[in-house]
Amino acid sequence: MPRLPALMMPSSSYRLKQFTNRIPGQVYLWLAVPIFGASSALTRKITEIGAMNFVGGHNPISLCNVLFVGNLCALLVLVTIHRSQWNRATLSRISQREWVSLVVVAILAGALAPGLIFQALAWTPVTNVVLLGRLEPPLTLALSIWLLRERVDKWEFLGAIIAFVGVVLTVVLQPARANMLPIMGLSTGWGEILTVLGAIALAIATIVGKQRLARVPLGIYNTVRTGLGTLVFFCVALSLYGRYHFTDVLSPFLWQWMLLYGAIIVVVGQSFWTAGLRASSVATASIVGSFTPIFGILAAYLILGEVPTHAQYIGGSVILLGVILSLVGIKKRANCRQRVGAVDLEQSIESKMGFKGI
Repeated sequence: MPRLPALMMPSSSYRLKQFTNRIPGQVYLWLAVPIFGASSALTRKITEIGAMNFVGGHNPISLCNVLFVGNLCALLVLVTIHRSQWNRATLSRISQREWVSLVVVAILAGALAPGLIFQALAWTPVTNVVLLGRLEPPLTLALSIWLLRERVDKWEFLGAIIAFVGVVLTVVLQPARANMLPIMGLSTGWGEILTVLGAIALAIATIVGKQRLARVPLGIYNTVRTGLGTLVFFCVALSLYGRYHFTDVLSPFLWQWMLLYGAIIVVVGQSFWTAGLRASSVATASIVGSFTPIFGILAAYLILGEVPTHAQYIGGSVILLGVILSLVGIKKRANCRQRVGAVDLEQSIESKMGFKGI
């Protein structure tokens, strides 16, 4: 049998692309979700490793360093993936109002919310952060009804209410810990408060995105949110903690672990998620993404040895019931969903996932 000329032989990259194109989008989503779910537990774990290996009297893997360097890794990935969207023709179609909205979203979702959640990880169990982060979907839904006059399926509405009750139960039934604060008759810690504030910031950012950024290409939206958010976080941290706060940001020990964190959470996780979104329906992505908190709780147990408390079992069970009811509404609405912008689509899905670590 005659051999094909070298020019006619398919390259290895072509064969790899053909192989990956045959993989169903759901597979990529199910690969990404456990990675995102484990992000909070991994963040806590590597900061604990840093606390046992001080450099110059400081923890080189502080939460601020993890967030800053992790965002830099995410930014490099986003620029690589979406570089084709950064051209003069595309940028010229973005209005001044949309650029202002992008800045607002970057501050809220790219700097404020991650900063609050990362600090919460230092003060409260990871499982609490995962469960209280479920406050974001019902908040987003309530704001959508109030500000955007959106019509919501009754199942989705009922699921949001039940999930909110689950979050409240998680707080109310918490066992007493040191440095807890009495707020409106309830005892809660600073970690829980910061997690709730982070969820509020993410919900507001989602509403701004839905209302004003539907026409903005997803690549530009994600890149600006991450890049500007990183810059804002860096400046705020310097103003709050002083100019020496990021002294250890170039520590080889930090980068040794951040390359692992960045490779798993940022590169692999984000790449799988993007590939899955492109090849899956809205309903499928929403259903799969809703399992992120479950993987987060499981990761907290396996990586950190956090055994769920009585309050977390009760609150988590109620939240899970709310998620299941919401998914019924999402499935029904997806069958008659009108065309929406890419930013609106991704935000609608990711608001149900919780914090992804970047």
